[in-house]
Amino acid sequence: MRGFPGNMNKLMKQAKKMQKKMEQDKADLEKKIYDASSGGGVVKCKINGNYDILEIEIKPEAVDPDDVEMLQDLILAAINEGIKEVRSEQESMMSELTGGMNLPF
Repeated sequence: MRGFPGNMNKLMKQAKKMQKKMEQDKADLEKKIYDASSGGGVVKCKINGNYDILEIEIKPEAVDPDDVEMLQDLILAAINEGIKEVRSEQESMMSELTGGMNLPF
């Protein structure tokens, strides 16, 4: 197989290019800030691509001392929505990069 070393070189270059693109995409994702909310916007959160919660905003009408459990649920829902957005973006980036193959990010 005379052509094998050339093909291997081509594969290695493609792999390095893909790795570099993946690293850049990951860095871009980590910098991005996602806004999520629940309860019609009475609870909002900001989360980055590293899944760090950067900010939580709670409007006064969401605070009912007799129903703290509802507020807790609204906070969790907003955070989980933000996490879903980050995951969705990660999956989209990986799908684009790998041509649909499901590889870890």
